[in-house]
Amino acid sequence: MRSSKLKRHYAVLVLGSLTLISGSLLAAEANAPVNKVDEPALIEKEYSFGEVVRQSVYGDVYSDSSQWQELSLGNFFTKGWDKPWVSPPTGGGGAPRQGWLNAYEGVFYRLSLGVFGWKHHENNTDSYTGNLVTFTPINSRFEIKTEIPVSSNSEDTNFGDFRIQARFLLSESRNFTQTLNIDFRTPTGSAVNGDDVASIIPQYQFWANWWKGLVVRGGAGFTIPYAGEISETGARSTFDANVSVGYYMTPHDMTPFGDMVWYLATNLNQAIDNRAPGGDTAVSLSPGFRTHLGLDWYMLGTVEVPVTNSDYDYQVLFSFMKVY
Repeated sequence: MRSSKLKRHYAVLVLGSLTLISGSLLAAEANAPVNKVDEPALIEKEYSFGEVVRQSVYGDVYSDSSQWQELSLGNFFTKGWDKPWVSPPTGGGGAPRQGWLNAYEGVFYRLSLGVFGWKHHENNTDSYTGNLVTFTPINSRFEIKTEIPVSSNSEDTNFGDFRIQARFLLSESRNFTQTLNIDFRTPTGSAVNGDDVASIIPQYQFWANWWKGLVVRGGAGFTIPYAGEISETGARSTFDANVSVGYYMTPHDMTPFGDMVWYLATNLNQAIDNRAPGGDTAVSLSPGFRTHLGLDWYMLGTVEVPVTNSDYDYQVLFSFMKVY
C-alpha cells in the first residue's frame, strides 16, 4: 500500500512540476523584455516547394541568423510553411538550442547521432542498444525525425522497432519554443528484445532560455501501443512527462569543451491501462553532459537511474553527434 501511495506521489509531483514550470515559462516569456535579433531589412524572398526543401536539407542555415523570424501559435497555418528552416539564434540568455540525451527536444535541428546504450542487470541480464537518429527539417514549421535501432541481450541480437516522427513547430521566439510531435513506432523488431510493438506517441514539448546559460525544457504526452506482440512484451499505454534543467558553462569555440552543458533530466512514465502486470509508475533521473569537440562534432553522455521499482539497475547512454 505504501509503495502504491509513493508511486502516486511521484507521478503527482512530476506532473505538478511540469505544469508549474511550463506555466511560469509562458508567463516569463510574456513579461520578459524582448531581446530582438538584429533585423536590418528582411527581404521576403519567394520560394518554390522544391527550393524550400533543398534549402532546409542542404543549404547554409547557420551563417545568417537575420533570416530567422519569430513564429506564433496564432499564425501556425499561415506562416513558415513556405520558408526554409533557418537555425535560430541563441536564447535570450545566450544559450544555444541543442539536444540532450534522455531529455525532450522542444526545438528543431539538422543533425545525426549514434547512441549506444547499456542497461545493467535488466531482467537478470545486461542488454545493449544501438540507435542511429536523424533530424531532417523540411521547412520552418515541419521536420522529420527517424530512429534506426538495434537491440541485443543474452538471448539474441536483432533489428529494433523503426520509428519515424512528424515534428511541428507550434511557436518560436528568441526565448521560448514549442513543438508538437507525433511518433510512429513500427513492429520491425523482435519480442525477444522487447520490440515488435506498433504504437503512436503524441507529445507536446517546450524549450526555454531567458537567463544566462540556464535552459529548461520538457513536455508531456502518451504512448499508445495498438498492434504487434503487446502481450508478450508487456507493452502498456502510458502517460509520459519530462522536465530537464541544464546550465551552459563555456562558449561554442572553446573546443573540445565548447558549449559544455551539465544537466539533470527527470522522466515519468505512468501506466494508464491494465493490459499487463507490473508497476504502474516509473520515475528516473538522468544526470548528463554535452560538449562541442570541434568541426560541429559533439559528444554526449548520461546515466539513467530509476527512482521507483524497475527491472534494471541503471542505464548508461553515450553518443557522438554531427551537425550539418
